[in-house]
Amino acid sequence: MASDQGNMPFIKHLASSDRKIRTSALSTLRTFLSAPATARKLTDLDYMKLWKGLFYSVWMCDRPIPQQNLCTELAELLSVLPTPNDDEGAAVIPFLRAFWATLSREWTSIDVLRMEKFLLLVRRVFGASLAWVGGGKRGKKDGAWTGTRADSMLRLLQEWPLESKGDLSKVPVGLRLHVIDIWVDETEKLELLDQESEDDSAEDTSGKVQFLDRIREIVEVQTKSTCKPVRMRARESMTDDRLPWNNTASPDREMADDDSDGRGSWDGFKD
Repeated sequence: MASDQGNMPFIKHLASSDRKIRTSALSTLRTFLSAPATARKLTDLDYMKLWKGLFYSVWMCDRPIPQQNLCTELAELLSVLPTPNDDEGAAVIPFLRAFWATLSREWTSIDVLRMEKFLLLVRRVFGASLAWVGGGKRGKKDGAWTGTRADSMLRLLQEWPLESKGDLSKVPVGLRLHVIDIWVDETEKLELLDQESEDDSAEDTSGKVQFLDRIREIVEVQTKSTCKPVRMRARESMTDDRLPWNNTASPDREMADDDSDGRGSWDGFKD
């Protein structure tokens, strides 16, 4: 598909100062992206143009509730993109790559009064990205958390928000720090940290463990970053008490807890 606005005339309306025009344009975009014959033919440049329009749609949106709703709607665009079984991520990954590239390019131009809504946008899109790997908000999909979807999403995270090779300056420090700040929150929402759920089969549990371990490896690389704030924030995130590997009691602690006669501890004098 040719990369010009003649094929996607609604792009300029996404950045309109008129809320009704922006809302109508977003509805048109949703329909446009849901058509397999259309979305899969878009080029990387087409997706970049789409996200430029969507970026300014958020930029122009005022008041907290409309901003929250818009960020959620943009994240939910992932659910309308075609994902045929024989070509997982054919549209989703290029769409997300354009998102990260656009946010990285524009991040330092966002003023302090607008930053909060863009932080929310990143959180919503990041969460929706992880949910897509599992097949939905609850991660219910055959072979969830493993296979092509997981591989392609993890490669994308390594390529953009948490990239560690090549030109490290392509992702602003502030954006990188925010992703490090939210990754535990978003994995918890998808029950990836609860790896012993009674509702999961053995295969589901194994998939969760594998996917979380692979994210762990990506974040661990950030603990060796040449940027001190990134390095420190990544190390801090890895010690979050919600992470399963931080919930294992030490042998000494277990011995103390199992000491039936109470000699393993002393609670001081009682009043």
